[in-house]
Amino acid sequence: MDVKQRCAEKALEYITEGSIIGLGGGSTIKHLITLINENKIYVKVVTPSWETEQHCIDAGLEVVSITDVSKIDTAFDGCDQVDEQFHALKSGGGIHSMEKLVAELSEEYILLVDKTKVVPVLTYDHPVVLEVLPQALHFVNEKLKSFPARASHVRQSSGQDGPVYTGNGNLLVDVFMNAGQDGADLERRFKGVTGVVDTSLFTSVVTKVLVAGETGVQEMKKGGDVR
Repeated sequence: MDVKQRCAEKALEYITEGSIIGLGGGSTIKHLITLINENKIYVKVVTPSWETEQHCIDAGLEVVSITDVSKIDTAFDGCDQVDEQFHALKSGGGIHSMEKLVAELSEEYILLVDKTKVVPVLTYDHPVVLEVLPQALHFVNEKLKSFPARASHVRQSSGQDGPVYTGNGNLLVDVFMNAGQDGADLERRFKGVTGVVDTSLFTSVVTKVLVAGETGVQEMKKGGDVR
């Protein structure tokens, strides 16, 4: 059994019958969907991920729109990196604005990670992603010149000529930061730029982190301790 499946098995303990859960994307979430189905746990699922939605439908889980819920009991997601203060960075999927809405609606927002993704403080080996209104792109690029960034660029589509557009019709700007930046302050500064819808920094919404390693899965406390 790989560590991601172990992590999904541990996450199952945080799900109660009849609850509304949020699911992000990634292979650990796929394992969790399979386990929910196999254990015949009835839940309603909210997800911003098209791929996760398809997996839920294939597994016979009920998927509901985020517009139809006022709160989510527990949400599960992954990330590229999380530090000991529960500051997390997500870079790949480009759906972070909707993922953050799911997180804000949730009583518990739990990250499922393997131990390689846990660091004392965020290192910014991955870019911070901004969802940006197309009309504000030039303005945002000018504002980014005052940030401690090595480089930034509009994410380009690999399947067609031109940029990637989010499901909200916005652009994604990948910002490569210098190391040593405080995640919470950086998130606040980015969100203060007019035209930035949201960022892929999650510094105030994570309530638990489940860390999977070769010897099992442990819940990390703020400060880096695990139990």
